Amino acid sequence: MAKIYVNGEAQEVSLPLNVSELIKQNNVLQPEMVSVQVNEEFAEREDWESIVLKEGDKVDFLYFMGGGSL
Repeated sequence: MAKIYVNGEAQEVSLPLNVSELIKQNNVLQPEMVSVQVNEEFAEREDWESIVLKEGDKVDFLYFMGGGSL
């Protein structure tokens, strides 16, 4: 088991593990709408399968909300 950090929380995971698998393991809602940062760098959606996580990596799932004023 390895420790990574997901949205600031420590998680024990089995390696090897890629970003797509981590999204599934975390039951991310609306995965088609999420952006992912790995170690503070945005991960391109087409690279999620090939980005293999390592011990100590920091992953953030981000949702961007639109808004405006009346």
